[in-house]
Amino acid sequence: MISLLIICAAVLLIILGTLKFKIDPFLILLIAAIFSGLCFGIPPAELVVLITTGFGQTLSSIGIVIVLGAVIGVFLEKSNGITHIVSSVLKVFGNKNSGLALNVTGFITAIPVFCDAAFVILSAIPKALSKRTEFHVIFYGVSLATGLYAAHVFIPPTPGPLAAAAILNVPLSELLKYGFLVAIPVSFIGFVFASFFKSNTAVFADNISGSAVESLDVTNGQVLKNTWASFLPILVPILLIGVASFFSIKEGSVSILSNVFLFLGNPIIATLIGVFISYLLSWSTPKNQKAGWVGEALKQAGVIILITGAGGSFGAVLKSLDLSTVINFDAANPYFGLIFSFLFAALIKSAQGSSTVAILTTSSFVLPLLISFGIDDSLGRLFTVLAIGSGAMTLSHVNDSYFWVVIKSLGLNVTQGLTSFSLATFFQGITGISTVLLLYALLR
Repeated sequence: MISLLIICAAVLLIILGTLKFKIDPFLILLIAAIFSGLCFGIPPAELVVLITTGFGQTLSSIGIVIVLGAVIGVFLEKSNGITHIVSSVLKVFGNKNSGLALNVTGFITAIPVFCDAAFVILSAIPKALSKRTEFHVIFYGVSLATGLYAAHVFIPPTPGPLAAAAILNVPLSELLKYGFLVAIPVSFIGFVFASFFKSNTAVFADNISGSAVESLDVTNGQVLKNTWASFLPILVPILLIGVASFFSIKEGSVSILSNVFLFLGNPIIATLIGVFISYLLSWSTPKNQKAGWVGEALKQAGVIILITGAGGSFGAVLKSLDLSTVINFDAANPYFGLIFSFLFAALIKSAQGSSTVAILTTSSFVLPLLISFGIDDSLGRLFTVLAIGSGAMTLSHVNDSYFWVVIKSLGLNVTQGLTSFSLATFFQGITGISTVLLLYALLR
């Protein structure tokens, strides 16, 4: 009971530290790791080893991927690749289905680009479409925001899923495959909810006109001539990782071809190839400018890497304690374990606002409990990550920076944001855990 109280106190420390005292997540996770370790009675010298080892082991598998993913994201942003993605998707869906087009655009864009940054980049499009069609900007804005959010919590190389996969020892190829299966209906339900605001027209007091949509097709020296080429830095790494997954489970002798694809499909190599493609597609950009883009990406990734590593340190301390003896269940129930993981992540998310911190904290907390839950096998660990992702997106509200990015970019007030975007994320989270439970039941 004392150990359980210590864990609860550590989680409360994380919540209060980030929410009330505005302490950086990297620092508060380290403080929580030290606090819980000392309270558990771990000798200081051993505790330091645990913290540094947990930090290093977590980043050894995902640190490089986070950096390379950030580079791809910045290159797509600076070379107008994201603009081309929007343009291409709008061409496929047409203006009649422009809300769904924005939802799909957000989903694709958030795979390499952080959702808050991507929304800022794309925020002019919902306003322009609203003026052209006279549908409320909430319809377009929430469609875009929920598409971004779905990929953000389920699909690598975004930091949350990467960190959870590293902590719970889940292959990225499997997480990619099933992450898409869960994220697609979650993204779509965001569009469905946004459609309730479609008929409510509004006039915006800004200078954005419908020409912003047409301007997507305009090319210049920095814009790629072939819009579909903008998808390659995202799609090629995903395809290579998927092919490598196929060869890794294929029975029979190992051939030269399989070795090649297993190498190319390694997440680090596959993402690095995506970076090379980004370089090739922006060949006309001056070298010094591209070097600046890489530097900007490294700054973005550095913060995420530190937070992820600190989460690994906290997890290593919790793992040193056999939580299965502290929180004991009479009978292993995998469905209860998945729902517990979802609810715990939702609680942490709703309390302190950050989806990434919620994923890191929950993954570290449930890792020692997987045996008690009966989900310590590869399938159970995979769907635990997806259940945590579902919880970590549930109910984005006033303590979430993404909430403020969305409502401020769209010109909404807090009440409008809570009744539209926040409720949309609530239904997305419910859809996510429902999909996770259904898939797990079918695959068990």
